[in-house]
Amino acid sequence: MSIIKNLEKDIYDLIKEAGYEVERFILKPSDRPDLGDYQINDCMNLAKIYHKNPKEIAEDIKKKLESDDRFTNINIAGPGFINITLSNSFLVQAVNQMNQNFYNNIDKQEYKKIILDYGGANVSKALHVGHLRSANIGEALKRLANLLGCEAISDAHLGDYGRPLGLVLLEIKKRYPNLEYFNPNYEGNYEKISLPITNEDLEMIYPIASQKAKEDIEYLEEARIMTLKIQNHERGIYDLWKKIVGISKEAIKKIYDILNVSYDLWNGESDATPYVSELLEICEEKKIITESDGAKIIEVKEETETSPMPPLLLVKSNGTISYETTDLATIIQRKKEINPDEIWYLADERQALHFEQVFRATKKAELIDSKVNLEYIGFGTMNGEDGKPFKTRDGGIMSLKSLIKMVKEETKKRINYDIVPQDKVEHTVELIAIATLKYADFIPYRTTDYIFNPSKFSEVEGKTGPYLLYSTIRMKSLLEHAKEIKQETYHVLQDEASRNIILTLLKLPNVLTKSFEIKSLNEIAEYLYILTNKYNKFYMENKILNEKNHNLQESWLVLTNIVYRMNLLLLDVLGIKVPEKM
Repeated sequence: MSIIKNLEKDIYDLIKEAGYEVERFILKPSDRPDLGDYQINDCMNLAKIYHKNPKEIAEDIKKKLESDDRFTNINIAGPGFINITLSNSFLVQAVNQMNQNFYNNIDKQEYKKIILDYGGANVSKALHVGHLRSANIGEALKRLANLLGCEAISDAHLGDYGRPLGLVLLEIKKRYPNLEYFNPNYEGNYEKISLPITNEDLEMIYPIASQKAKEDIEYLEEARIMTLKIQNHERGIYDLWKKIVGISKEAIKKIYDILNVSYDLWNGESDATPYVSELLEICEEKKIITESDGAKIIEVKEETETSPMPPLLLVKSNGTISYETTDLATIIQRKKEINPDEIWYLADERQALHFEQVFRATKKAELIDSKVNLEYIGFGTMNGEDGKPFKTRDGGIMSLKSLIKMVKEETKKRINYDIVPQDKVEHTVELIAIATLKYADFIPYRTTDYIFNPSKFSEVEGKTGPYLLYSTIRMKSLLEHAKEIKQETYHVLQDEASRNIILTLLKLPNVLTKSFEIKSLNEIAEYLYILTNKYNKFYMENKILNEKNHNLQESWLVLTNIVYRMNLLLLDVLGIKVPEKM
């Protein structure tokens, strides 16, 4: 239990001793720092319950608080707001508690097993800038959930079973018709066949095939047939599909590794296909399937609804299964193999209708226990300076590799080549570039569209990733220079800058809890900037290494160490690595 949570419990007991019962007591950071550090806002509600003047109740509580030496400057404002200032002795004790056990200032959540479905990469297609936010937000929420005591399991859930793969295999057939994969009479081992195709080829093949399908109805129909052959596991075609998936998956992993994004599961839509027949049986038994123009659908519109709600497409008229079908089958798979308490789906806001349909169909078919929470976590888009989604110069969607390269070029302009070893330059540039992208992604609330300016967000000053990295590296350097000096106990608090840092540290549990509840990382990103900024002010005001008062010097180093570890912890939650130097 965190320091503030323990304090809330003690204040609750003091209020009870004063003769009043508060249903759920929360100590709120003060809106008026000039009046106190925290405020108690319960007297107005208590007045309604106990039929007394709120100021009279406030006075009763104030008397109890005054008997506790952890509080000072207790005053009543307005109709009955109680302002309290935490004593320096209490703050000194709090710092030492954090120094002894860094994690005792974190409030754990109720244990839950949570599956996070994020990334959404499509096999054989280049990752583009739209994949960045899903990967960033999903990875950070996974790390946050684990930090707060849950068991978070991440799944890449690759798009590997739909028409895009049918298009790719069709185009490969057009280009390489003599490949044995397309020879119905071939009886050899497909594993031994070399494939003259790289991932770069695949990334070029898909857009060409997609365009052909738009212009040529016969080509589109051939792609549909090819998709059905994949889904029917036709010999040769299915073997080629497996090879294509393997090539693409390795390339996708490399990009996610650069982004410091990892998955516990690398399942795709195809991994849920063994559960499709069971899904269809369940839906037939529940009598929720309707025939429509040769297709099988599930009506998900509520009787009381007046706004449009299209049905969920289960099986297309040509016999192929839909993206919605594999999502439903995946829910059955996850129930049987993992049995989660919650499943979180991360996708941009344009996917909201899809997930609403899937969730309603899940409920209608009773695929999982009603207690299992299915949650769609939507987000806005990263846009260029024109306010529109990032494009290449020729107007196409910018690949994630191109975006990373662009930011790396900006980073190279600012790196200090005098202190970064030559053999570490490329790695350092990459870490800073990824920090630039990630932090810019987390600053706005997740549903907000935002403009990404590579030059602005690469600066080492202001609310940027490089600023946080540079400040954290400077803290580490200070601690290394002072490694011969004792750094065990926080003795004395005598400056306002230190006090502001400690008060900010005490706010951490609320920040983490709120981020977890609203499923957004902007609270943590903002907190990191505020804490770092306050530390830098403290650093500029105090000559720590030259301080003659040893108790004061040790106190400052202890505080520096706590802030340094806090930065490392929260940067890690955000999936940001800190270079040695920059």
